Amino acid sequence: MVEIKTPEQIAKMREAGLVVAAIHEATRAAAVPGASTKDLDDVARKVIADHGAKSNFLGYGGFPATICTSVNDIVVHGIPDRETVLKDGDIISIDAGAIVDGWHGDAAFTAFVGTGHAPELYELSRVTEESMWAGIAAVRKGHRLVDISKAIEGYIRRQPRPASGKYGIIEDYGGHGIGTQMHMDPHLLNYVSKKRGKGPRLVSGFCIAIEPMVSLGTAKTHVLADDWTVKTDDGTWSSHWEHSVALTEEGPLVLTAVDGGKAKLAELGVETAPDPLA
Repeated sequence: MVEIKTPEQIAKMREAGLVVAAIHEATRAAAVPGASTKDLDDVARKVIADHGAKSNFLGYGGFPATICTSVNDIVVHGIPDRETVLKDGDIISIDAGAIVDGWHGDAAFTAFVGTGHAPELYELSRVTEESMWAGIAAVRKGHRLVDISKAIEGYIRRQPRPASGKYGIIEDYGGHGIGTQMHMDPHLLNYVSKKRGKGPRLVSGFCIAIEPMVSLGTAKTHVLADDWTVKTDDGTWSSHWEHSVALTEEGPLVLTAVDGGKAKLAELGVETAPDPLA
């Protein structure tokens, strides 16, 4: 069942989303050469504590940290530790979440550590992020879940191919409903699958975390012995972007973006809903 939220509940999710945005700002600044991924986790813990929120990652299914730190060919669910020290030229995807009064926020971004990155890495991140925004722009009343998948995949497929030959849209992981839990129905594919059908119709109160994951090669992944860390099968590097989005009577609201998604969605011809906390 898809959980439909009231305007008051969406306002609470917006509070949680702004905590996530604050985690992103702090960890982005801390993702420098010489920092360990555990250092970034410590930064995130402090932000959550300073906001009087709770972590929805720590302890989830036994996950031992506050954020996921996925470096280079790690796609998602990387566990922060002291041994993984960021180097000049690395890329890192940081996935973070927070709970406020029982309501969840969840978002991710890809950051560039230091300098010296190949142009195709910047383009990989850009394509992944822009595909996320294409999916967000498809969150409108009357659409179905598959319209979000179609928008994400369509954007990626229209881009010039990288030097490696193709972009791999990760198949085993995708977006998800969010609200009183971090992961809820429906599961959102980042590509169109005839087997999955059209999915539910989007209505006011529908909330979804949209999170494309794209590699410079394969769409296939495997999980390491820690039962969490996901890597690409062919060792190509990957990017991960995510926002939590609510559909209201006035349109979409990007719960985990500081401006509610107003500036970016305006570029795509979409007007965002008013911020309930403004």
